[in-house]
Amino acid sequence: MMATPIKQEVEYRDMRREDLAAGYALSSEQKWPHRPEDWEFLFQNGRGLVAVYQGQVVGTIMAWDFGEHASTLGMVIVSNHCQGLGIGRRLMRAMLDILGDRSVMLNATAEGIRLYESEGFVATGMVFQHQSSTFSVPMPELLPAQRVRPMGVRDRELLTQMFSAATGMDRTALFRELQRVGRGVVLTRDNEPVGFSLVRRFGRGYSIGPTVAPDAYAAKELIAHWLGRKVGKFCRLDVTADSGLSPWLEELGLPCVGQVTNMVRGKPITPYGDARIFSLVSQAM
Repeated sequence: MMATPIKQEVEYRDMRREDLAAGYALSSEQKWPHRPEDWEFLFQNGRGLVAVYQGQVVGTIMAWDFGEHASTLGMVIVSNHCQGLGIGRRLMRAMLDILGDRSVMLNATAEGIRLYESEGFVATGMVFQHQSSTFSVPMPELLPAQRVRPMGVRDRELLTQMFSAATGMDRTALFRELQRVGRGVVLTRDNEPVGFSLVRRFGRGYSIGPTVAPDAYAAKELIAHWLGRKVGKFCRLDVTADSGLSPWLEELGLPCVGQVTNMVRGKPITPYGDARIFSLVSQAM
């Protein structure tokens, strides 16, 4: 255990691209699945702070802004040999000072809840992490007027609006980036788009999300599409507790391997519109 004088010797500064390798090392130390490419995606779409001790990055935190009033926060990591020294709290307070009076959302592990509560965050729900490479694929049972088709360029404006409404946050820039790094499908009813889902490389395999749909039946059809395309591949989904999808994923052979608590600081973020989120982009974003 390091002596407490380390607290006075730690430097806190903006995250730089050259810090990403150190961030990857920290997440690997915690057994998180993020690849260097995942760190690059998070960094180029957000901002971060790092804690540096004796020239080495020993802590990170990142945030992503969605519109003028909302942000999400994640990648809060402190090196194992520096934990218990208040570095995580210093990073958190520094980032919250930057974010100001924005509503801030995060997904907290059990270990982090006490810290976040002390900084004004309150619990609003749960997220369940499901993953496997040996799952069964449900047979699609599309309604007569319903079909799943590839996402096209002409869908962008409508689906961006749908995504933003389902989260209560401006997802315009994020949706554009997700289309760049992943693939998408659209669910239509009577030829009108009512939902969509994307898949992209992440961690050990593929992440299915976001999935936005008007109901659980539609969400299952979208997710089943990607599972059918990724048979034998490692797939991960982070689904909300109120989605009702967790028991269904268990039945398919995608067990729940962890859960986090959704928390918010400031004014609650209220979704609107007919569709809602069933699987997340990621726990951080």
